[in-house]
Amino acid sequence: MVEGELEALRDTLCFGVDLDNKPNPPCLKPFFFYTLLYFINTKTMGSQQAAFNALTNIARAALGLGASATLLNSSLYTVDGGQRAVLFDRFRGVIDDTIGEGTHFLIPWLQTPYIFDIRTRPHTFSSISGTKDLQMVNLTLRVLSRPEINKLPTIFKTLGLEYDEKVLPSIGNEVLKAVVAQFNADQLLTERPHVSALVRDSLIRRAKDFNIVLDDVAITHLSYGAEFSKAVEQKQVAQQEAERSKFVVAKAEQERRAAIIRAEGESESAKLISDATAAAGMGLIELRRIEASREISTTLARSGNVMYLPNSGSQMLLGLNPSR
Repeated sequence: MVEGELEALRDTLCFGVDLDNKPNPPCLKPFFFYTLLYFINTKTMGSQQAAFNALTNIARAALGLGASATLLNSSLYTVDGGQRAVLFDRFRGVIDDTIGEGTHFLIPWLQTPYIFDIRTRPHTFSSISGTKDLQMVNLTLRVLSRPEINKLPTIFKTLGLEYDEKVLPSIGNEVLKAVVAQFNADQLLTERPHVSALVRDSLIRRAKDFNIVLDDVAITHLSYGAEFSKAVEQKQVAQQEAERSKFVVAKAEQERRAAIIRAEGESESAKLISDATAAAGMGLIELRRIEASREISTTLARSGNVMYLPNSGSQMLLGLNPSR
C-alpha cells in the first residue's frame, strides 16, 4: 500500500472517545494499525509465494522434458539407404552383427554406431612400371569397389572406415608392376585384352583377402616414356623407308624384265621382217612406207597451219602461223 493510504488508515483507526467522553488511551491506537498491516503483508507474501512455486514447477517440468528429449535423441540412430552400421560397445567391443537400414535404439554413452557406405564407388590411381625389356610405362587403373556386408565388423576392426583408401592403391600398384613385368613394351599394345584380364583377375584375388569386392577393373590410360616413344617413331620411319626401297627394287626389276621382253619382241619382229623380205622381196617395205606416208598426210591435213608448196617437182612442208 502507498504511504497516503497508510496514513488515512492510521487516522481512521486512532480516533474515537470512550463512554465517559474521554479520549482513547494512546497505547491502543497503534496496535490496531499494525495488526491490520500485518494481515495485509501476510496475504501479499502468500500470493508471491504461490507465483514463485508455479514458476518453479514449470521450470522443473521443462527441464524434465528437455532431459527426456535429449536422452531419447541420443538413444536413436538412423541408417540410410545404401548404408550399414557397426555397433561398438564399451564393454563387449565391436558387435559381430551388421545393422541394416532404418532407425534403431542404442544405450547412450555405452554404445556408438559407425556407418559404412556399401554402394559401389570408383577409385582411380596411376602407376609407373617397368616392362620385360626394361622400358618404363605409365598406366592408369580404374576400379569399382564395395565392401562385403557380412565382413563389415572385421573390416572395422582391421582397417577402419577408410578401408578402400588404405588398401586399393597399394595392391593396385603391386598387381600392375607384377603383370607389366611379364610383357615387352610393344606387347602391352598388341596384347592389351590379355594384359587387362590378368590385372583384373589378380586384383580381384588380392582385394578378396581384405574383404573388398571389385565389380570392375579397367586400364584407362597407357603411355610410354619420351625416349621409347622417339625410338618407336624412328623404327616406324625406318620400316617405311625399307618398304619404299623394296618397292623401288621391285619396280626396277619389273622395268628390267619389261625391257628384256620388249627387246626380245623387237628382235623377233626384225627377224620375221627380214625373213619376209628375203622371201618376198622389197614389196613389204614399200607397203609399210606407203602406210606411214598415209598416216603422216592424214595428220598434216587436219592441221590449219600447214600447207604444201611445189618446188622443182617435189613438195616442201611450210609451217605458217596465222597469228604472225
